Amino acid sequence: MHTERLTVPLRWWVQGTMLVASLWLALVVAVPEPLAWAVTGVALALVALFLLAYGRAPVRVVTTPDGAELQAGRARIDVRHLGPATALDREATRRTAGVEADARAFLLLRPYLKRSVKVELRDPADPTPYWLVSTRHPQRLVAALEAARDGRRASDPR
Repeated sequence: MHTERLTVPLRWWVQGTMLVASLWLALVVAVPEPLAWAVTGVALALVALFLLAYGRAPVRVVTTPDGAELQAGRARIDVRHLGPATALDREATRRTAGVEADARAFLLLRPYLKRSVKVELRDPADPTPYWLVSTRHPQRLVAALEAARDGRRASDPR
């Protein structure tokens, strides 16, 4: 099947660290040094928690007792309700999430991931027309969805 986490890139960690370092520099000249260190430590912990939480979103195609399902973040949908899946490049992702977007669509997008997969929904009871999900490996996700819909296991080539 397919499993990935949408972890934040290294540059976000570096930028967060530099933001906290700038905060420390501003504080150390304005307040007593122990207070500057304490506030900086709290800020560093908050930045780390934010980055870990934001990058924690999973994208998975997993087998269940009833078949298989697509998990994107906290959302889940059985593959029997899914239509065709399309791997989108940078430009197609930008258009689909922007000017061509449907307000009823489910989006799991990360700004640091430029490619995505658009999965049409075939459930007449669901008003959501499609899911648009960021991924580092759009072709693998599409292959896993097709394999799950066909009822066979997809091998995850690495």
